[in-house]
Amino acid sequence: MMATALGEAHGVIAELPALDGVLSAHTAALGGDFEGYRNHAYRVANLCLAQPFAAAPDADKIALAAAFHDLGIWTDRTFDYLEPSVRLAAAHLAAIGRTEWSGEIAAMIREHHKLRRYDGAGGPLVEPFRRADWIDVSKGILTFGVPRRVIRAILSAWPNAGFHRRLAQLELRRLRTHPWHPLPMFRL
Repeated sequence: MMATALGEAHGVIAELPALDGVLSAHTAALGGDFEGYRNHAYRVANLCLAQPFAAAPDADKIALAAAFHDLGIWTDRTFDYLEPSVRLAAAHLAAIGRTEWSGEIAAMIREHHKLRRYDGAGGPLVEPFRRADWIDVSKGILTFGVPRRVIRAILSAWPNAGFHRRLAQLELRRLRTHPWHPLPMFRL
């Protein structure tokens, strides 16, 4: 029998200290996009935790992956941001003495834009994290089995705050400069 997902069992998670600690350290890089990115990271973490798991998932790993997964856009000023985001996460994990989490969190970051199901190595959180990001990016059109009422509650608790509009602006800028490779983060 599947364990009850944390997100559904306890409602929307309003505080993830590991996520907030990372984002607080990058407030200047995020600038005016801080609230939008923070809300996106909280939506992704909540949507990941709202999925069924065989055993209780590690909320701190999910929070850290959510904090770092797109952060390279702002810290490295690039739309080819997966590896910069992985590097930031690895440095943070080394600083907090959690290098053993590096492989799984790196896989969560690298594969979160994968178009098809992730079946590779990397840990049990990679595929639920990928699905969570797709649920958020699609604004709940994709559900991957997460009840729509749960998705609505999460989207309501953590409003968009211009995040999707900002991504569209960045995508258009990337398209102008790299018309043959506008979305380098996508994987099949």
